[in-house]
Amino acid sequence: MFPDARIPYGTWGSSYFPAWQTSPLAEVNIGQFAGEAMARIMGLRKTPVSHLDYLVIGSTVPWHFKFWNATVVASCMGKRVPGYQMEQACATGLQAIILAGAQIQTGASQVAGVLTFDRTSDSPVGVFPERRAYRRTEVISDVWDNFGFDPATGGSMLASAGNVARKYKIEKKEVDELTAHRYEQYFKAKESGFIRRYAVALEVLNMQGKSMGVIEDDIGVKKLSLDTLRSMRELDSCVTGGTQTHAADGMATLLVTNADKAKELSLNPKVDIQFIAKTEVRVAPSMMPEAPAVAVQKLLKQTGLTMNDITVVKDHNPFAINDAVFAKVMNYDWRKMNNTGSPLVWGHPQGPTLTRVTIEALEEAVDLGGGYVLIFGCVRDIGIASIFKVN
Repeated sequence: MFPDARIPYGTWGSSYFPAWQTSPLAEVNIGQFAGEAMARIMGLRKTPVSHLDYLVIGSTVPWHFKFWNATVVASCMGKRVPGYQMEQACATGLQAIILAGAQIQTGASQVAGVLTFDRTSDSPVGVFPERRAYRRTEVISDVWDNFGFDPATGGSMLASAGNVARKYKIEKKEVDELTAHRYEQYFKAKESGFIRRYAVALEVLNMQGKSMGVIEDDIGVKKLSLDTLRSMRELDSCVTGGTQTHAADGMATLLVTNADKAKELSLNPKVDIQFIAKTEVRVAPSMMPEAPAVAVQKLLKQTGLTMNDITVVKDHNPFAINDAVFAKVMNYDWRKMNNTGSPLVWGHPQGPTLTRVTIEALEEAVDLGGGYVLIFGCVRDIGIASIFKVN
């Protein structure tokens, strides 16, 4: 797709993702925090932000001074470079990486930083003039009202999961077993030290520069047993409180460069990470969890690859139903994917979610000796999928 673009190995990192309202991240300007955190992470990776000549940021929840987008975040990072902000709801993290690849492929930049972040805690409430409304105004809580109501369909995200479960005749027993397995995968990766390879403990300061605490864990994530999951009440077909993700706060970052610069900046120059392909599709209204599988079908067709060619499979799975439907559509064993964790367990801050997914997948592929990496997710009734190759 972008033959000249590369992701230098190891020039990435993420905060942990504390659940909403559980950490000092609930009280900060997340844009400022993300910029400062990126500088900290790149310093630890021995890749100072002085190398950057462009910045693509991605977030979905309004934050202080969002109007100034990448310019103010770059100033917080300590390198005044040009850039812009993009957003595509839950697909933001992957789309930002693709856009950075395009920036490199055109020759416009040599080193583009990708910085994605969101704070769902205390999300802003907007008051919109609406002359046609009885009250003359509409008040919207940015996170909760948007997840609870799709103005194109009148339904919620949760209802779309129920719709797909019924269409594909998914049973709650399978969804509970799948979720229990995802928790086992996450805690196994955590106990092995895998997550510490890319996640960085970050201190949060108040306006006076005093410490408010260190974010050093995915706060709010607790082990769930299969028995516990089985006892939970269905909110819609196969969907319970345990088989869906939770809102969270956090950031994730990586670099995209040309091939020569990648060898210079990579923590292991022998590792070569290429962009192969990307696609998006849109399915019927209120069928969100179905969209990623349809996108993957299209992507494999246009590349000539099959699931047997893929070494690492990883997705953004706000509902366990996403993975169950993918397995059914693709005739693929859901036990073979998301081996080192997934958003279903570690949370959903929207903007950085798929960035963290991509980082984990690339680390796993390196451990396995390379191969094709398939990343996919959903944004309302749109499915997005991309393939990278680790040599």
